[in-house]
Amino acid sequence: MLTQTLTTLRHFFLPFTHPQVSQWAAPARWLQRLTFLWLLAGLLVLYSASFAVQDANGDGFYIIKRQLVWAAASLALYHGVIRCPLKTLLRFAAFGLLACLGLLLTTLLAGTEVNEASRWIALGPLLIQPSELVKPFLVLQGARLFGRWPRLSWGTRGLWLGIFLLVIGAILKQPNLSMAALTGISLWLMAMAGGLPGVYLGGSAVVGAAAGVISISLREYQRLRVISFLDPWADPLGNGYQLTQSLMAVGSGGILGSGFGLSHQKLFYLPIQDTDFIFAVFAEEWGLVGGLLFLTLLAAYCALGIQVAQRLQDPVQRLVATGATVFLIGQSLLNIGVVTGALPTTGLPLPFFSYGGNSLLVSLVLAGFLVRAAREAYQGVVIPLRQPSQDSRPTG
Repeated sequence: MLTQTLTTLRHFFLPFTHPQVSQWAAPARWLQRLTFLWLLAGLLVLYSASFAVQDANGDGFYIIKRQLVWAAASLALYHGVIRCPLKTLLRFAAFGLLACLGLLLTTLLAGTEVNEASRWIALGPLLIQPSELVKPFLVLQGARLFGRWPRLSWGTRGLWLGIFLLVIGAILKQPNLSMAALTGISLWLMAMAGGLPGVYLGGSAVVGAAAGVISISLREYQRLRVISFLDPWADPLGNGYQLTQSLMAVGSGGILGSGFGLSHQKLFYLPIQDTDFIFAVFAEEWGLVGGLLFLTLLAAYCALGIQVAQRLQDPVQRLVATGATVFLIGQSLLNIGVVTGALPTTGLPLPFFSYGGNSLLVSLVLAGFLVRAAREAYQGVVIPLRQPSQDSRPTG
C-alpha cells in the first residue's frame, strides 16, 4: 500500500515518469519536460529571492511555502487539463470568460486595493486576481471566435469582440496597463494567426495604441515610468530607482554569476525582488550563462509550441496552441525586457518564477493546453484493413 501511494505521488509531482507518457509523441513529452524544468527552476529562484523577506514571525520560508501549496493545487488542475480533450475544454470558454468579466468588474466596485491598484478580490486569506484567471478563457474563446471567423455572422463577431474590449477595458481601469497590453497583443496575434483581414488587424492595432497613449497621458505615474525608462540615471533615487537597482543586479552577475543564494541586490535594495523583478536576482546569481540558458529554454518551448500549432488541422485547436504559446512566451519576454531596461517598467510577473498563486496556476493551465494540443496533434488514426461491403451481407 505504501509503495503504491509513493508511486502515485511520484507520478503526480513528476508526471513525465508515468508509464503512459512514453506512448506520447516526442513534442508532447518534451513540452511536459520543459514545463517542469521551468517550474522547478522558478521555485529554486523564488526560494533564493524571497528568503530575505520574512513574515511577522521571522519565517524566511513563508513565501516559498505558500508557493509550494499553490504549486500542488495547480498541478492537480494541470493533470486534469492534459487528460481532457480540447473539444471538451472549449465548451467552458464562454461561461468562464463571462464569469471572469464579472469578477473584473467586481474589482472596480469592491476590490482589494494594493499599491494604489484594485486588482484583487479577497476570499478569506486568499487573494484572487481576475486579470490572471481570465487568460485561459481568453485563449479558448479567442480560438473559437477567430478559428471560426468566416462561418460566423457579424452579430456573433461583434458580440465577442465587444466582450474582449470590455475585458481589456476593465483591466485597464484597475489600472493595469501592462496586463491590458499583454491581453490585447495576445488576442491580436491570435487573430493574425487565424487569418483575419489586414484591415481589421490594422484598425484594431491603431485603437489599441491610442488606448495606451490615452491611459499614459491621464495617469501621472505611468507617464513618469516612461520618462524614467528613457533615462533612469537622471533620478536614481526616485522614479528611476527600480530600474537602476535592477540594472545593477543584472550587470553585477557577470559571466557566471555570484552563485545560488548570493545576490546582494535582493537584500533590501531591489524592490519587489520576488515578483516583477525576480529575473534580476536570477541574472545576478547565475550570470550571463544562466540568462542564456533560460532564453534557450524559452526558445525551445516557443519552437515546440509553433510546431504543435502547425501540426493541428482544426483551426480552433491550432489557435488554442498559438494562444497558450503567445501568453507564456510573450509575457516572459516582456518581463525580461522590463528588468533589463529594454521596455518601460511594468507590473508583469515572470511565469513560473514570480511569487503569486494566481499566476502559477494560470501558467500551468496554459502549459496544460499546449501539452494536450501536442497529444492530439500527433495522435494516430486507426484505419481498418477491410471495409465491409453490402455484397458481403448474408442472404436469407
